[in-house]
Amino acid sequence: MNRYRRELGDRLLAMRLAAAGRVHQYPEVQAMRRFLTSFAVDCLFDVGANRGQYATMARRDAGYRGLILSFEPNPDIFALLEKRAAADPRWCVFNMALSDFDGTASFNIMAADQFSSLKKPSGAQDAIFADRNKVTKTVEMQCRRLDTLLPDLMAQHGFARPFLKMDTQGHDLSVCEGAGDQIGRMLGVQTELGVRPIYDGGTGYRAMIDWLEARDFVPSAFFANNKGHFPLLVEMDGIFVNRTLVRD
Repeated sequence: MNRYRRELGDRLLAMRLAAAGRVHQYPEVQAMRRFLTSFAVDCLFDVGANRGQYATMARRDAGYRGLILSFEPNPDIFALLEKRAAADPRWCVFNMALSDFDGTASFNIMAADQFSSLKKPSGAQDAIFADRNKVTKTVEMQCRRLDTLLPDLMAQHGFARPFLKMDTQGHDLSVCEGAGDQIGRMLGVQTELGVRPIYDGGTGYRAMIDWLEARDFVPSAFFANNKGHFPLLVEMDGIFVNRTLVRD
């Protein structure tokens, strides 16, 4: 019976997304909803939040009702994120970047703000990105390691089953490395996997998968996130499950 209910829910979700012109998001929403529910995730780390699109999708489409902690370095975009989160008491926002050090760094604001990153655009990126993924200005931003931040956040908010989502434009591995041993507290990780990296020093998808596997995170789902770039896959997202916590 549960299987039939889930299949019916999936069909209704697909129809609703299609009607809104968002059918390409169906695999991601479906995977998110099942993961967050099945493993009783009680805190969603939304790293590289931009305007809050992912958090909104988690609430509206995946049915997530737990705590959301969103991190966005771009001060102009953060103002929009803060306004969007203001009406949700379970959504906290932070104007900072997560990385592999505590301190300050130059953050690159790109022509299309969703491409903004601590990394610089690659000179070898596809021409389709050249006008959007170029630096228009830089700002000094606070950076924090997750392993120095997580204990205080857990004490303040009382969560125990966190999930780490990253969309930091080529910087996801640095976020993970900054988590240190605390990465093992995450029930799952969602990361952007660069097949054809568009940032200098961006981590390739094979290296990212290998890094996570070495720390007991194994694939749960993969889905393309570059609609309109057929036939060459540029990036995909992957959800990885912490097999140690799931086994226990």
